[in-house]
Amino acid sequence: MVTDTPWMIAGLGNPGRKYAKTRHNIGFMVVEQLAEKFDIPLNQKKFDTLFGLGEVDTVKVILTEPLAFMNRSGPPILQLAKYYKLTLDHVLVIHDDIDILFGNLKIKAKGGHGGHNGIRSIIGAAGGGEFPRIRVGIGRPDTHIDVTDHVLGKFAKEETSLLESVLTIAGDAAQEIINKGLTLSMNKFNRNVVGSDNL
Repeated sequence: MVTDTPWMIAGLGNPGRKYAKTRHNIGFMVVEQLAEKFDIPLNQKKFDTLFGLGEVDTVKVILTEPLAFMNRSGPPILQLAKYYKLTLDHVLVIHDDIDILFGNLKIKAKGGHGGHNGIRSIIGAAGGGEFPRIRVGIGRPDTHIDVTDHVLGKFAKEETSLLESVLTIAGDAAQEIINKGLTLSMNKFNRNVVGSDNL
């Protein structure tokens, strides 16, 4: 039986080939993997977003990627959420986080932007940070590498070998959140890293 209240799962990133597969676009990559896993084509456009409608298990979902650049991604996401009459607590945002080691992730029920331009834009458009998010770790760069170059750069060779696992676990976390709630999901995923046998 399909549940009545849908969820939006919004991945953050920058549009265009130049930014594809960069660390800052890991949110896009998680959404694209979910779209493939659950056969949800990302083939619709509205309010400067690319999105698809489908089901994850028994939950109706809107998978979406804003087509605006990261620092302007909030208004498109919120417009689409409003169009589908979603409340903020059913808008799950997936984004990169330099303060979390690569291979780790952290689920948050709400909060501030932590210096992330995409989250800052969503908070600005929503008037607050009352939306859940999955922070996917990309780690900080070595001291001799500029942070912007790190964030907008491609994954290192050793990271690439683990990337598929990172995307899968982040997708599993999203699936868990919309099916079983935030508390259970936090207990399961916030203490695990890629390569753990506990998932």
